[in-house]
This record gives sequence, C-alpha cells and structure tokens, in this order.
Amino acid sequence: MNMMKTAILLATMTALFMGVGFMIGGEGGALIALLVAAGMNVFAYWNSDKMVLRMHGAREVSETDAPNYVRLVRQLARNADLPMPRTYIIETDQPNAFATGRNPENAAVAATTGLLKMLSPEELAGVMAHELAHIKNRDTLIMTVTATLAGALSMLANFAFFFGGNRNSNGGIIGSLALMILAPMAAGLVQMAISRTREYGADAMGAEICGRPLWLASALQRIEHGASRIDNDAAEQNPATAHMFIINPLHAHARDSLFSTHPATANRVEKLKNMVGMPQSGPWS
Repeated sequence: MNMMKTAILLATMTALFMGVGFMIGGEGGALIALLVAAGMNVFAYWNSDKMVLRMHGAREVSETDAPNYVRLVRQLARNADLPMPRTYIIETDQPNAFATGRNPENAAVAATTGLLKMLSPEELAGVMAHELAHIKNRDTLIMTVTATLAGALSMLANFAFFFGGNRNSNGGIIGSLALMILAPMAAGLVQMAISRTREYGADAMGAEICGRPLWLASALQRIEHGASRIDNDAAEQNPATAHMFIINPLHAHARDSLFSTHPATANRVEKLKNMVGMPQSGPWS
C-alpha cells in the first residue's frame, strides 16, 4: 500500500512539473520540463548522498574512531541482511540521525554527537535500526527524487512568475498565475506526505530489526525533547533536508499537521507500543 501511495504521489509531482512547463512554453515547455526533471534526478541519483553529508559537515568514522557506534551499526545491518553502510558523525549538540544513499550497496548512516551522548545503547540501537529500515526500503532514493522534483518545480515556477508564462494556454493568464503559485505549494505537500508515510514504515521495520519496539519509542521521545530545545544550524540553513532526519530538526512544525514533514511523535510511539508482544527477529530477542 505504501508503494502504491508513493507512486501516486510521485506521478502527481511529475504532472505538476509538466503543468508548469506547459504554462511556460506549451507542449514544448512541458517536454523540456520533463527532460530537466529527468536530468536533475539522474544527477541526484549519483551525488545526493555526498551532497547531503557535505551540507551537514558529516565526517566518516571507523571502528577505531567510534567503536561502539560502528559495531552497533554492523550488528544491526547483519540482522537486517544489509551490507554494512558507511558510518558518519555530525558535530552538533542536537540529537538526531539520518540515512542516505541511492541503494543498500551505496548507503550511509549519520548520527549527531548529541545523539551519541544523550541516548542509552538500547535507544541508539532503535534509532540506527530505523535508519537501516529506510535503506532497506529504499526510502532514501525516493525522498531524494521528491526533494529534487520539488526544488526544480519551485525554480520553474519562479522563472515563469517573473518572466511570464504561456498566455495562449486554455486557462489564460489567471490560470497560469494560479498554477505557478500553487504548484510549488502542492509539490511541498506531496513531499511531506511521502515523508510521513515512510517514517511509519521505517519505525515498524526498525522495531523488527532491533527486536525491541520500546527502545525506539523511548529514543523518539528523548530526541524530540532534545531537538525542540537545541538548534541544528546546518539543518536550519538547509531546510530541504529536514525530512531525512528521524525527528524534524527544525523548530517550525510541532504537530502532525498538513505541513509537517514528520508524523507526530506521540502517534509514532503509540504504534510502536502496539507492537510489543509481537514476534521479533532482532539480535537481542
């Protein structure tokens, strides 16, 4: 069901992109917009992980640098039947983490110094299992595609707004202006909807990977409390990457609303608590 929803939302994003292209240059504009989107996504496919890690100043670590962290990720990756991802640490006091990479063979996980200091080993296991679930489900690739399309759509809409659209289109100039203004907003909503859907799925699979749903539930509560009080400067400067983190690193959205990149933490915790007692396959079960 999640894959079907994601496919529908991605199709909607593509249609919006082509619609703005049509408003700019008719059928030729729609085709050019589609080609631009394809080119941007090819670039993002190969380079998104490096770009995101660089944005947040992440440094790669080995078992020599961070033995407990790296060993934990290796154990969880083995349990999830995944290749060992590259492991990174981000220097910020805000507790948080994300995963990136185009596929399981080229994946990376990143944890902040605040996360490593604040959480217990069990809670950290829940968080990293959640990130490995994103890799296993290939959510990192899907979210890169949606982020790239959303960014490109906003760029196209701004171009059309300032330089004028195709005034001979069926909707006329009013319809063109409406699409140019509303399309980026709709694209943002689509991106957020995909992100929220994926978070619930990663929570459930992450609980299975680590074998203890309450470890992740406890971690989510502690991370939310820390993230609400501690700024993450790199995330604030690059808000388009907020959806990648396990908890929203920004301070703009506190509720499970239409404009939130993440489900409400209370809802996520409740779903995890409902998993207690179900058969688990984690290394500690």
